[in-house]
Amino acid sequence: MPSLKYSIGVDLGGTTVKSGLVSSDGKIHEQFTLPSLGNEGPKVVIGQIKKAIHEVLQCVDGKSIEGIGVGAPGVVVKKGGIVKNPPNLSGWNEIPLGDELHKVFRMNVEVENDANAAAIAEAKFGAGKKYPDFLFVIWGTGVGGGIISDGKIYRGPFGGAGEIGHISINYNGAKCNCGAKGCVEAYIGQKHLSRRTAKILKNHPRSKILQLVGGDLSKIEPLHISLAADAGDKIARGILVEAGTFLGVAVGAVMNTLDFRVSIIGGGISAAGKYVFDAITESAKVHVLKPLRKDIMVIPAVLGNSAGILGAAGLLL
Repeated sequence: MPSLKYSIGVDLGGTTVKSGLVSSDGKIHEQFTLPSLGNEGPKVVIGQIKKAIHEVLQCVDGKSIEGIGVGAPGVVVKKGGIVKNPPNLSGWNEIPLGDELHKVFRMNVEVENDANAAAIAEAKFGAGKKYPDFLFVIWGTGVGGGIISDGKIYRGPFGGAGEIGHISINYNGAKCNCGAKGCVEAYIGQKHLSRRTAKILKNHPRSKILQLVGGDLSKIEPLHISLAADAGDKIARGILVEAGTFLGVAVGAVMNTLDFRVSIIGGGISAAGKYVFDAITESAKVHVLKPLRKDIMVIPAVLGNSAGILGAAGLLL
């Protein structure tokens, strides 16, 4: 049995920085969480990342470390680990994060887009271990994705591949935050799904969703919809099935384009019931070429909130 290797994984978000010591068998041995202070500018955020890494380094106990991996929002240029325009991080245009960290820690540093990092985690340690080719979708605040081809992440020539959330399912549809119309994210991202639910509930005042939020439509989040659906609320189930159907259109487009058969869905919605995954699957099948239909699979991710750290560390394992 080969000896274990170790690396440090960092999951950078708009709210928190998570760091961990990860071994090549997919276990997190130490983990720390700090506020990212994302509204205070790049210098402060990078300072928080450094602190999070130092916390882990205090616990390595003589182990040899392969390097540091970082999963970051935004488009990432591999050379220099440049992070471009990450959402929810103020004043951050193009920052050579990899080079900044290498100067301090003097070890290998790899930076990757956070959705790609989560896809890598599922490929190495999670639901994708037995599938060399799959589309990873992270469905939460927005809709992101990563493409695993022959067991490796496909980034595209400029690092922006996998943005399934910005496939248009209606070219003259709802306006997306990216500026385009009809993006699937504009229908099923967290804010949009909550707004649509609030609109529907005006005609359904007895829904369990309203009970969960104390009657305050402004407090609706996907979690409330999911809880109500699990409790048998037909309105909530209908909302999630509709959202799954929308996502299936985009998944089908990718399956047609890449000749893939498997999609793995992560993010908060991955905890939803079978009915959501059935809706995504059936919709994807309707929107792929006939020879692909019988093999189409849509399955939940299994690593949850650990995917970011595991995938970042996995860049070096």
